Amino acid sequence: MDTKSLIAAYYDAFNAGRTDAMLDLLHDEVEHHVNEGQIRRGMALFAQFNAHMTESYKENLTDMVIFANEAGDRAAAEFVVNGTYLKTDEGLPEARGQTYRLPAGSFFTIRDGKIARVTTYYNLADWMRQVSQ
Repeated sequence: MDTKSLIAAYYDAFNAGRTDAMLDLLHDEVEHHVNEGQIRRGMALFAQFNAHMTESYKENLTDMVIFANEAGDRAAAEFVVNGTYLKTDEGLPEARGQTYRLPAGSFFTIRDGKIARVTTYYNLADWMRQVSQ
């Protein structure tokens, strides 16, 4: 599978709520660099993060644009997160079913045909403003 197809499959699985299928696309030694958080290393921590996010947020990504370098070992995606805040996340405002729409992007490293690094960025202050109204 080429790099753009790999990233598209990753996000298709996300939008379908199939975090198990997302895991199938990851390298065993995946590094997950979350927005304003610690780096999570390994499949188990990535799965744990996904379980937490599924419990606290319902999100669908739209307006997806995927880029890849010629070597196919690096990629990026730009998209819009359309979400609902389901359950209060520690240290964040109280969840009351608020909806939000947030531009975001991710960067990837590809190794052995799998995603070895995911780095995601979004504007946390914008999200806080939207869910605090």
